[in-house]
Amino acid sequence: MKAIAVGMPLAALVAALLVAGCGGPASEHAHHPPAPSGQSAVSPPPAVSPVSPAASMSSGAFNGTDVGWMQLMIPMDEQLLSMLEMAPKRTSNPEVIRLAKLFAADHRAELLKLRALMDRSGAPKTNVHEGHDMPGMVTADDLRVIDQTKGAAFDRLFAKNMREHLEQGVLLSRGEQGAGADQATRELAGSIEKARAAQLDRLDG
Repeated sequence: MKAIAVGMPLAALVAALLVAGCGGPASEHAHHPPAPSGQSAVSPPPAVSPVSPAASMSSGAFNGTDVGWMQLMIPMDEQLLSMLEMAPKRTSNPEVIRLAKLFAADHRAELLKLRALMDRSGAPKTNVHEGHDMPGMVTADDLRVIDQTKGAAFDRLFAKNMREHLEQGVLLSRGEQGAGADQATRELAGSIEKARAAQLDRLDG
């Protein structure tokens, strides 16, 4: 899982992640110019391109940010659920198992709303980020490593990946609220931002 970019304006952060934040083969993004200077980040921020083809396929009240946000949040949630479902078999820690069950229920409910909005947008349902190493996403490689751990080792990876997912969800959801066009999508982003903050509190607790 990539480090989380910080210090960037929210709209710029979302644009960067939605358009060119994928960690696929270098050749996929070799044509993009360098990211603007003066942006502090844990790791160099991804290059920014105006609008991706997938994000431009919005309809009605939806704009590219709305569609791009959903195209990120859906696979992020799906991949996280794969990790959460491992918990009962990989650890005997009752608190980790309890949190995994709680977070899984929250994210399944969230996915239903995201998918309903995606249906209404008319955008393609294909996972445009499949195989990409996005900030905050539990990748297929992460899952393979996690699935080989047990006990305290699993608990540490659970906490690390969970935190990165939640923190990135907060940043992306704030950006959607500032740059999105569809009211229902912005409202869901606001709800998810609050949910992520509460989930971070539970994780810390």
